[in-house]
Amino acid sequence: MDRRFYAFTLDRLIAWTLDGLAAVVAWRLLIDRDHVGAAGVAVILAVVLLVGLGFSVLLGLRGTSPGKAALGLRVVSDATGTPIGVPAALLRQLVLGISTLPTFGLGVATLAWTAVMDPGRQRRGWHDHLTHGIVVDVRPIPELVEEAPSGPRHIVNLTAMRLVPAPQAAPVPTPSRPRTRTPQPQQPPQPPPVPPAAPPAAPAARKLQIGEPLVAPPSIPPTAPPPLPPAATGPPTAERTVIRTDGKVLARWRVSFDSGESFLVEGLALVGRRPEPRPGEPVRHLVPLRSSDMSLSKTHAQFQVAADGVLVVMDRGSTNGSILLRQGVTRELAAGKPTTLVDGDRVRFGDRTMTVAREA
Repeated sequence: MDRRFYAFTLDRLIAWTLDGLAAVVAWRLLIDRDHVGAAGVAVILAVVLLVGLGFSVLLGLRGTSPGKAALGLRVVSDATGTPIGVPAALLRQLVLGISTLPTFGLGVATLAWTAVMDPGRQRRGWHDHLTHGIVVDVRPIPELVEEAPSGPRHIVNLTAMRLVPAPQAAPVPTPSRPRTRTPQPQQPPQPPPVPPAAPPAAPAARKLQIGEPLVAPPSIPPTAPPPLPPAATGPPTAERTVIRTDGKVLARWRVSFDSGESFLVEGLALVGRRPEPRPGEPVRHLVPLRSSDMSLSKTHAQFQVAADGVLVVMDRGSTNGSILLRQGVTRELAAGKPTTLVDGDRVRFGDRTMTVAREA
């Protein structure tokens, strides 16, 4: 509120200085010192009207004035976010002019009180409601740098143009490749040494009778070695790998246009008079809109839900640009630079408005 008062004071000082210079010039050149000439009065009134007209044209077409430009303020329409136009600016200047000198400042104090007591809490005075205007702050919004937590490393989200923490994924064990070995022949177990058996006692020597055959002593059969255990055969048992992923439910975003279109954003969306995707561009939504004043480009802008669940919008080099309206503050979107949207934002594409709502 203080900045609005300072801007108003600066505008009045500039206007009164020009009016005063005109009065001095008229007094020196056109007005006799004994009586006031009609030509001099006409010159002073003409200068006053020209100064007021100049301020009104500047305010109606550009939404600004010398004082508002110096303090970063702009007057725009409460419905479209564009300048209010010359007729509304003339009416606004007339109300401010009447409330200044003729009322000895009481009118200005009354307008300031109506702005403080604005039920919409947007500090709009009676003259703002009369001309359907709102004073917004057009100073650049400082970029917020998020402090990186000491945890998982960060990745760069090129779509939303900001740093987001990488999700913690479950560790995936890598199965080791079994090493092939050449089987070595197993040596049969050596039987324990058997002590030599005592030779059988030789029979008592006797004399052989004539014609008795010779009989060989019974031979001892060799001891067979124990059977070898069967060798282990078959392929080695492979290790099982289980991969788990932690699912993440992303936010659901709904966009609504003043022309009646409304849908949930499920992919890349293009908006314009006759939007067309680039070759190979995976587009999910094409939103053709009518433009009464042809301020909407053929392919005006795009928006989509990023990987981290935020909704981002980007102007695609349109002729008239795109305007973001957030809590009464307007900001023009830079062409080719994504901007993150929040719940309740409104985006102006030419003469069409899109409202953003988060449903989950």
